[in-house]
Amino acid sequence: MRCPFCNYHDSKVIDSRTRDGGRTIRRRRECLKCQRRFTTREQLDEIPLWVIKQDNRREEFDRTKLIRSIQVACIKRPISMAAIEQIASKIEYDLRDRGVEEVESTDIGEAVMTALKELDEIAYVRFASVYRNFQVKEEFIKQLDQLK
Repeated sequence: MRCPFCNYHDSKVIDSRTRDGGRTIRRRRECLKCQRRFTTREQLDEIPLWVIKQDNRREEFDRTKLIRSIQVACIKRPISMAAIEQIASKIEYDLRDRGVEEVESTDIGEAVMTALKELDEIAYVRFASVYRNFQVKEEFIKQLDQLK
């Protein structure tokens, strides 16, 4: 690893720590020439994950889109951005751990609903109302009754 300060080609690792469930390694390094310290992060190159939409279109998995949809459901709720990020990370890791290149959009929606149901019932109902596309109030009331 080249030193960002003096561009020397060699350094030693002082400390290593894993993050994100072992998917990222943070290394603290020291240049063997100028003795300055710097941090590097190693991350696994992910294979693209494709989402099969309900109309059979395929699009690449977009983590920011997932976070945005969870945020909309959590508006004006006491849910931190860290909790939303954690839900998105868990869903993404679970999808990638399947070892498949394609996943149904319904699998993602169900995973979000499961996570929100555990976190906040109001956010869950908000997400479910959009995701399930309720057409009549009876469908919405039925979903509320299932929470009881």
